[in-house]
Amino acid sequence: MAKKIRSIELTQVTQWEEGRATRVEDYLAAEEPLEMRAGQYSLGVTLRTPGDDEELVAGFLFSEGIISKREDLLALRMPADKDAERNLVRVTLDPSVRLAENSAARRFSAGSACGVCGKASIAQLRRRGLRPPKASSLFEPEILCRLPPILRETQRVFVRTGGLHAAALFTAAGELLVLREDVGRHNAVDKVIGWALLGGRLPLSDHVLLVSGRGGFEIVQKSIAAGIPLLASVSAPSSLAVQLARELGLTLVGFLRGRRFVIYAGEERIAVTASVAVGIS
Repeated sequence: MAKKIRSIELTQVTQWEEGRATRVEDYLAAEEPLEMRAGQYSLGVTLRTPGDDEELVAGFLFSEGIISKREDLLALRMPADKDAERNLVRVTLDPSVRLAENSAARRFSAGSACGVCGKASIAQLRRRGLRPPKASSLFEPEILCRLPPILRETQRVFVRTGGLHAAALFTAAGELLVLREDVGRHNAVDKVIGWALLGGRLPLSDHVLLVSGRGGFEIVQKSIAAGIPLLASVSAPSSLAVQLARELGLTLVGFLRGRRFVIYAGEERIAVTASVAVGIS
């Protein structure tokens, strides 16, 4: 028997078109809570689209600074679909990971849209000691412009539901390495970072991360944690995201659509020469 895809749900809806209402079946992107626990400590709860949960947890633990390397994560016990605790993952961390000092700060609830709301401050990230991504990476504008169509064509669940964000990791030559989808843009990014962590691929130097939504603060900090030198989005970044990218040396690109994009930080990594202009329309 084929395994049920928990990332998609089927429902009945009423569709109105050209003056006529009809009952039809529609696909929805699934959204369920996932709690991460290490012994007695709750590491966090996030609303996510089920699927690639091991990567999500691993990426979250790394990008949020709970673990600093693959060896810190000894085991992930994922529940079965019929398990009473199917939305609870139990994590075994290396004894050297000290949770007691950080437990209070980690007892937050993250929505699928906002990431770790309320925690985001550049001062906290400075204390984590995040290092700027590799400075020598250089990316071609023409290659960047090829990436959004590849992302759209590869979004398997989005095609059926129209309700998911995506994060895709590319090489500097434009080769797609991995794409992950989720109702939360930050979750999609954590899934990509988790894929890299579990596969021993970090840091992700000489890579491009492309996200389908806006380039928010939490996505910028996750990219920097993973060593990604260039983050691009099809929409606009926030002011705090731009500030963080400039301070910590990330190349941040927004409005990557067609043959146009805007560089908000780290222009030196993109092979362009800017002329003086009055403004951007």
